[in-house]
Amino acid sequence: MTTRIILTVLGSDRPGLTQALADAVLAADGNWLESHLARLGGKYVGSVLVELDDGRLAELEQAISRIDRSGLEVSIVPAGDEPPASADIVAIELVGQDRPGIVRQVTDVLARMGANIEAFASEEEKGAWSGESLFRARARITLPATASADQLRDALEAISGEIMVDFTFS
Repeated sequence: MTTRIILTVLGSDRPGLTQALADAVLAADGNWLESHLARLGGKYVGSVLVELDDGRLAELEQAISRIDRSGLEVSIVPAGDEPPASADIVAIELVGQDRPGIVRQVTDVLARMGANIEAFASEEEKGAWSGESLFRARARITLPATASADQLRDALEAISGEIMVDFTFS
């Protein structure tokens, strides 16, 4: 029988960390299914979804403990059940001058609609013309049966002027 687990990782960034994780997964004959790894605030952070035989979990834990000793904190968490697939998935991108509260206001709209954030990534960048800080975010949203992509678009466009961002939908 197989099990799915999530490795959460946090540590000082340096070359070879992803390889160390891949080595640990392979040592337990695990299958690296999905991951989100990044350098964030000078740290190496992320998560990896792994599938392996139940009897090999102890081997993975042992291999992970060797990585822990090298300064990368790795936790093993059981993965949850996959939610049923939804037909209404919307990708949005927003960009605007950086300021506090953008994510809060956008997620407030999503929560009130009952939408689920499947993936979210954001970054600060310098504007090409002005050199001012711009905030850019990309999200993949699953809508409940009670909401449509048009309703999501309307709700986000309604706050776009207030938070001074432009939205793109796909």
